[in-house]
Amino acid sequence: MVSSPRRVLITGASSGLGREMAVQLGRQGCRLALTGRREGKLLAAADAAAKAGGQVLPLLGSVADMDTVRRHYAEVKKAWGGLDWAILNAGVGDSKNAREFSSEDFRWTYATNVFGVTNWLEAVLPDMIAAGRGTVAAVSSLAGCRGLPKSGSYSSSKAALITLMESTRQDLLGTGVRVVTVCPGFVRSELTDRNDARDMWFLMDTAEGARRVLRGVERGERLVLFPWQLAWPMFYIVRALPPWLYDLLIGRFAKRHPKKPYVDETA
Repeated sequence: MVSSPRRVLITGASSGLGREMAVQLGRQGCRLALTGRREGKLLAAADAAAKAGGQVLPLLGSVADMDTVRRHYAEVKKAWGGLDWAILNAGVGDSKNAREFSSEDFRWTYATNVFGVTNWLEAVLPDMIAAGRGTVAAVSSLAGCRGLPKSGSYSSSKAALITLMESTRQDLLGTGVRVVTVCPGFVRSELTDRNDARDMWFLMDTAEGARRVLRGVERGERLVLFPWQLAWPMFYIVRALPPWLYDLLIGRFAKRHPKKPYVDETA
């Protein structure tokens, strides 16, 4: 078992899973570095975590900007000397049909979902490796298992994140640093609030989703999948389907998606 963390980074802590994880860790008395780019929401989340019992360091800015990430990590090191956990949760999503293809949508999505993670990995891994301990966890999605309709930028960014963390885990074996990949299904958040509830199978309460993530990080699990009713079919069956069968099935059960960009946990 991983010892209870005292110094925890949560990116995308302004809302959704990030905010709820901050509150739950606050109840454990953790020291929390919380990042977000929406000042009002970030400060509200920081206040909630502090009232729960945490010692909170709010860090305003985007994970997509490497200079900002370096500055934020310098503030964390000055305050606490380093981190025990880095939960890289910031994410955005855009829904668009490929008939209206826009490479800018991909740049916008990847800047947060992929490079927001790589920026923080570059910042925190050297110190964790040198210390021989620590945990880095990235929140991907079951949407990264296959390419979903109208979700090219989102699905592919989450697929990239799954592969990135798997490769990183292999490279860090034996260093004492644990690498956790989190793939949730539908968890209530700003993102899911924009969708039709009938299209979101096994929608999970935010608090329960946060508990699942934190339990997996605490245990140092390589892969955290939930809810099992959706996760196991998606990760172990749907991923293995031949393309012709996948196309046939997904064409019948394609979900409706919002037409405009939406933001869930933000950098």
